[in-house]
Parts: sequence; structure tokens; C-alpha cells
Amino acid sequence: MMLIRVQVPADLTEGVVAAAQEVPGIATVAVRHGASLEPEGDVVEIQAAREAVERLIEGLDGLGVRKSGTIALFTPDVVLGDRAREAEEEAPGDGSDTVIWDELEQRTGSDSRLTWQFLVFLVAATNLAGIGIVTDSTIAIVGAMVVGPEFGPLAALAVALVERRWSLARQATVALAVGFPTAMVTVAIAAAVSIPLGLYDPTAVASQGTAVEFISHPGPYSFIVAVIAGAVGMISLVGNKSSVLVGVFISVTTVPAARYVAVALVLGEADRALGSALQLALNLAGIVVAAVLVLLLYRAITPELPLDAAARIIRRASHPGAASLHRRPSRQKHDGGHAPRA
Repeated sequence: MMLIRVQVPADLTEGVVAAAQEVPGIATVAVRHGASLEPEGDVVEIQAAREAVERLIEGLDGLGVRKSGTIALFTPDVVLGDRAREAEEEAPGDGSDTVIWDELEQRTGSDSRLTWQFLVFLVAATNLAGIGIVTDSTIAIVGAMVVGPEFGPLAALAVALVERRWSLARQATVALAVGFPTAMVTVAIAAAVSIPLGLYDPTAVASQGTAVEFISHPGPYSFIVAVIAGAVGMISLVGNKSSVLVGVFISVTTVPAARYVAVALVLGEADRALGSALQLALNLAGIVVAAVLVLLLYRAITPELPLDAAARIIRRASHPGAASLHRRPSRQKHDGGHAPRA
């Protein structure tokens, strides 16, 4: 279940209630007249099954709620009551498989900004991978994969391509384009300084063939692994499966590949540097391509608000008093025509 809090001018309250009444999967609707001071108006609180939220937002968008008010989404830890259970049974689909596009865009957008925190995590992860490479430690390399924050911008880029949010695409691209070179420069400096200090043997690193072989010699499975990881990663974001997302981080070698490019260049290993750069490119491309395909699939199967329902919402909003503030009896699932997405 989710809680949707809508703050709108009083002349839109009836339309908001009408929008809630037209969507299957609504448990409760509560109106507090005059409770909103900015914007001046009412507060409508709606408890809905997660499957119903996207269609409800479509109805609210048709009323222009975003322009004159606000829509806030909350996820309560526990919701008890027969109405909640009936609403979840009434709503089509399953909550864990439901995409709320605005929620996904905001979540990925917040993880894709070029911030000091993002740079610190990426630099730390890349240098941790470097330690794993020079010590031939698989554990350190895996740890670097977990710490790396690069999946956030990659997921945001996929969302931006599907939703045509070009500002989000630019934001994610800038984070990747600045973050990886910055991290690689710090690694190159650290590697160059460590050699005269005797912290590691360059000849031993150049002759490694176990833990780092898969980083500098990409093959068909490199792209396949990235595609699988990108698909599972995006599905885990949609379903809020954080434990699965950690597994995705471990499966891709973006951070170790970036680190090995810098180390190989410092050691004069041009072939290995090129191989690692190709590994990095394959991983980045595979993740984004798979994530885009997953989102397109979700886009195709997500039920939309029927045309007749959208028309009724607009009509009721245009005639205040036409919509009752009480929940209608349980509705049948809609399976009529769908309105085209904007």
C-alpha cells in the first residue's frame, strides 16, 4: 500500500476525489478542507495499492495538479484493514512488478548527480580495486565492485532514454564522464608514486594471470554478464530489492576495469590498458542497453487510465459538487481502451 498526499486549491478537490474514484485499487480517501496554507486550499489523502498509483497520477496530471499543487508519495511500513486488503485484490497486477515512473526517475536522478560524495565513492572504489590488482586479491576487487556508485548514473541514463528526460540524461552522462577519468587519474598517480616507494613489484603485476585476467581480456561473456546485470539491476530498482542490487554490483567489472586501465598505462602495458578500456565500454553499454529494454517492457505492460475514465475526471472537475467525497462500492477491474502516454 502507498499513501498519496495531494495539496491543491479548493476548486480542484472534487476532481482529485473523482480521479481516486475512477481507479481500481483505492482503499481510502480523506479530505481536509482548508488544511493547506501554501498553496491555499485542501489536502486529500489517498491510500492505494501500489499497482493503482501510476494510473492515479495520470488522472491527477490530467487535472493539472502539478502546476497548482503538489503530489507526495509515501510507503507505510504496515497498513491494516479489510479495505487495504480488498484494494490490493482489486488492483490489476502485482505491487512488486509495478513501475511508478516519477518515483523511479527521482530515485535514479538523486543517485546520478556529480557530487563530492559520488566522486569520493568512485575514487575509493577504484583505488580499492587497484590494491586488489597489485596484490592479486580477488576479495579486494569484489569489495571495490560493491563500493562503486556507477550503477546510479547508468540506471538514470536508461530511465532518461525511455522517458525522454534529456536533462536527466545530461546529468548522468556528466557524472560518468567526469567521475571515471577523475578516479583513473588518482589511480595513475597512486601507482606511479607506489613504484619508487617499493609498495609493489611492477613485474609481478604485469605477469598476473589469475584474479585480473578477466579484467584485461574481455570476451563475449563480458557483454553477456553486463546485459544480465543491467536487466536484474533495473528490475531490483523497480521492486526495491536492495539485496539483489548488491549482487548486481558484484557481477560487473566497471570499477576494476577503469583501475586497470590506469595501472597498465603507468606500467607501459598498452595492450592490457586497451583490453581493460574495452571491458569498461562493454560493461557500461551492456548495462544501459539491458536496463532500457527492461523499462520498455514495463512500459508496454503497465495498464493506463482508460479514455472514458479520464474524460469523467475532467468533467467532474469542471463541475464542482458532481463528485461524492465518499468511496464508491468496490469496482470491477478496468480492461477497456487505454489512453496514449504523453
